[in-house]
Amino acid sequence: MIGRFNTLTVAAVGALVLSASAYGLAADKMMAAGTDGFSIAVDDNGKISLPDVDYRKDWVALGSWAVAADEGEGSAGIHAVYTQLEAVEAFRKAGAFPDGTVLIKELFSTETEDMTTGTVSRAADTSGWFVMVKDTVDRFPANALWGNGWGWAYFDAGNRLETTSTDYRTDCKGCHVPAQNTDWVYTQAYPVLKGK
Repeated sequence: MIGRFNTLTVAAVGALVLSASAYGLAADKMMAAGTDGFSIAVDDNGKISLPDVDYRKDWVALGSWAVAADEGEGSAGIHAVYTQLEAVEAFRKAGAFPDGTVLIKELFSTETEDMTTGTVSRAADTSGWFVMVKDTVDRFPANALWGNGWGWAYFDAGNRLETTSTDYRTDCKGCHVPAQNTDWVYTQAYPVLKGK
C-alpha cells in the first residue's frame, strides 16, 4: 500500500511540474516576442500599439460578438477577438492568461440582408480595434492606460498607429466590470479556451 501511495504521489507531483513547466514555456515564448521581452504590443515606456501581425491568419480566433441593432433586424456591429496560440495553450493549462498576452478585438460594421437561412448580418468594414495586454507585475503604474492587470487601448480604423484612449478607467473599464471575476475578460464567450 505504501509503495502504491508513493507511486501515485510521484505521478501526481510529476504531472503538476510538467503542467507548470508547459505554462511557463508558453508564457516565455510570448514574452520573448517583444522588443523588451514583455510583449509585441508594448514599447519600453508602456505605449500600446496594434501589433503588426496577421492576427486573422496566424493567431487564434477566440470568438465573436454580434451587437444587436437598436432598431430593426440584424446586428449593428460584429466584434471578433484574437490572441496568440501560446496564450490559449497557457490558459487551458492554468486557467489564466500569462504575462504578455495580447487580445485584439476587431470591430466591424455590418451589412444585413435576407438569405435562405433568414435575416443575417455579416462583417463589412473594420471600424477599429481594442487591444488588451496582460501585465502581471504592474510595469507602468504611472501610465493611465495600465491597471487591473492589463494595458488597455482603442485604435480607430482611420489611425492604426495612435490610440484614442487616454485613461482606461473612463475609456475601457466600464464595459468590463461584469467580467471582473474572470480577470476583466468575458472568457465564457470563448469556447476555444476550454478545449474539447
